[in-house]
Amino acid sequence: MEFDFAELEPQSRYRLLTNFIGPRPIALVTTRSPAGHNNAAPMSFFNVFSHDPPIVVLGIQPRLSGEEKDTLANIRRTQEFVVNMVDMGISQQMLVCGLGFDSEFDELTMAGLTPSACRKIDASFVQEAPCVFECRVERLIDYPRRTLVLGEVVHMHVRRNCLDAEGHYVDPEHYQPIARLHADNYIVSDRQFVLKAPPITDFIKPQRD
Repeated sequence: MEFDFAELEPQSRYRLLTNFIGPRPIALVTTRSPAGHNNAAPMSFFNVFSHDPPIVVLGIQPRLSGEEKDTLANIRRTQEFVVNMVDMGISQQMLVCGLGFDSEFDELTMAGLTPSACRKIDASFVQEAPCVFECRVERLIDYPRRTLVLGEVVHMHVRRNCLDAEGHYVDPEHYQPIARLHADNYIVSDRQFVLKAPPITDFIKPQRD
């Protein structure tokens, strides 16, 4: 089958993209509301795109009414946000945060999650999350139905057992984030394996003088 994206309506493009590009990691994004309480929303249009500078990107669409979501409005106002990674331990709470509460509600309280003060920005992170990225906005790229938020990571919190003894690499026995596939289907990274590339000399023979 062939799909000309210039001819497809947005919902069909969304379905095809999200069905076939995955699994997509989930960012439970926390921000500070104008009233000073915590806003939290899960997003699977998310990934890391650079380490130098350390940049993560969120893709946030407006509500069906066209009104900006609380998360994006808070990010525009404060220029700060937090990415809390999600594992099975907080998967149900993540879903509660995505229920679409009115802006006066504190989603962390509604979900039974514990807020902790960030080190470098004025926001709260989820204490139960396996790892957390404190971010400042690097730039916003606005499209009619989507805003790309480029955030520079300024601080990171990691649960100690998620790292190896030297504190350098992930311990896959303890850090097992979940990711979204399509619709209500998710996957957890509890089955990992090693793939090593063969040497290039298996394909290109060294030249002799």
